[in-house]
Amino acid sequence: MMTPSSAVEFLIWLLIAASIIALLARRLRVPYTVSLVPGGVLLSALHLPILSPLQAGNRPNWLTPDVILIVFLPTLVFEGSIKIDMRHLVKDFAPLLLLANVSVLIATSVTGGLIHGAVGLPLVVALLFESIISATDTISGLAIFRKLKTVRRPALLIEGESLLNDGTAVVLFEILLVGMVGGRLSVLRGIGQFCLAVAGGLVLGGVLGYLANKITATVNDAPIEITLTTILAYGTYLLAGHLHLSGVIATVAAGLVVGNFGFEKVMSAQTRTAMLSFWEYAAFVINSLVFLLIGLEVRVSALLHAWRLVLFAIAAALIGRALSVYLLVPASNLIAPKISFRWQHAAVWGGLRGALALALALSLDSAFPFRSQILDMTFGVVICSILVQGLTMRPLLRFLKITGNEPNTFHDPAPASFP
Repeated sequence: MMTPSSAVEFLIWLLIAASIIALLARRLRVPYTVSLVPGGVLLSALHLPILSPLQAGNRPNWLTPDVILIVFLPTLVFEGSIKIDMRHLVKDFAPLLLLANVSVLIATSVTGGLIHGAVGLPLVVALLFESIISATDTISGLAIFRKLKTVRRPALLIEGESLLNDGTAVVLFEILLVGMVGGRLSVLRGIGQFCLAVAGGLVLGGVLGYLANKITATVNDAPIEITLTTILAYGTYLLAGHLHLSGVIATVAAGLVVGNFGFEKVMSAQTRTAMLSFWEYAAFVINSLVFLLIGLEVRVSALLHAWRLVLFAIAAALIGRALSVYLLVPASNLIAPKISFRWQHAAVWGGLRGALALALALSLDSAFPFRSQILDMTFGVVICSILVQGLTMRPLLRFLKITGNEPNTFHDPAPASFP
C-alpha cells in the first residue's frame, strides 16, 4: 500500500538518480534529458534490494494524465513562456502560426491516413493517435541547440512552436475524442470549438497575466511575488479547463505577459533574478521526473511484441512531420524572413515527442477500443524520438553546418553551402 512516506522516498530516489545521470551525462557529453530515459529503463531492470522503491508494484503511479497534465505541464509551459521575447513571436508570427497550428492538422491527416491504410485501424482512431503524438516536445532538441550555441532565432522558433502546438494538439485530441464517444464528428463544429478554445485561452491568459502584474506592482517581496506567479500558472490552467478553453494556450499567454511586461516594469532586479532561478529549478526537477518516469514505465516486452506496428507508426509520424514542414515553411518564406533548407531538415528531425503524448494516450479509458495499440504506438514513437532523434540531433546539426558562427538569420550564406 502506498503511503506518504513511501511517495517521498520514491521522489528522493528519483532526484538522486537524476543528479547522478546529470553528472554522467556532463562527463560523457550526452544530452541530459535524453540520457534520463535509458537511465530509467536501467533502474527498472536492476532488481536490487536498495532500489526496491523504484520497482514496479512498489512505486507510485505518477505517469498518469492527472499528474502530467495538471501537476507537471503548467510549470513547463509557464517557465518556457516567461523567457520568450514577445517581439520575436510577433516578428515570426507567420512561421509560428503555420507550424504550431496548420502543421498539426496536416501531420494528423497524413499520419492518420497512412496508419488507417496500412494497419487497418479505423480512420477516426488513426487520426486520434496522430493528434496524440502531433505535439512536438523539443526540450531535448532545444538543449542541444543551446549547447552548440546555434543562432538565437531558430532556437526561439523551436521553443515557440513547442509551446504553442501543445495547446493545438490537446484541443484537437479532445475534439476527436468527444466526436468518437458521442458517435458524431462534425468538421465545422470541430473547427468552431478549436478556434474558441485557442482564442479564448489567449484572452483569458492575457487578462490574468495583466492582473497579476498589477498585483505584483504593489509588492516588493520576492517570495510573495514568486508565489503569485505560481498561483497564476496553475490557476490560469485550471480555470481555462473549467471554461472549456485551452489551458496550455492560456498559461502560455499569461507567462508571456508576465515575462515581457512584469519582469522589466514591475519587478526589482533582485526579484527578477530570484523568479527566474525558481522557475528554472522547477522546470529542471519536473523534466527530470518526467523523463525518468518514462524510462521506468517503458514496456520493453510489449514494444518488441508489437514491433511491426511500432516501426510503421514511427515512419508514419516522421512522414507526417516532414510533409507539414516542407509544405508550410516555403509558404511562410513568402511573407517572413526565409528559413533555409538546412533549418527545415533540422526542424523535421528535431520534432521530438515527449510526456504530453504519453499523458494523452494514457487518458484513454481502459475500455476504449484499440487502446492497447495506441499505447504501444505512442510509447514506440516517444522512445524513438527521445533516443534516436535526440542522440543524433547534435551530429545532424554539425553535418548541416549549423553553428553559432552563422549570422542571426535562417538564410543560407550561399546556394553552394546547401547540404
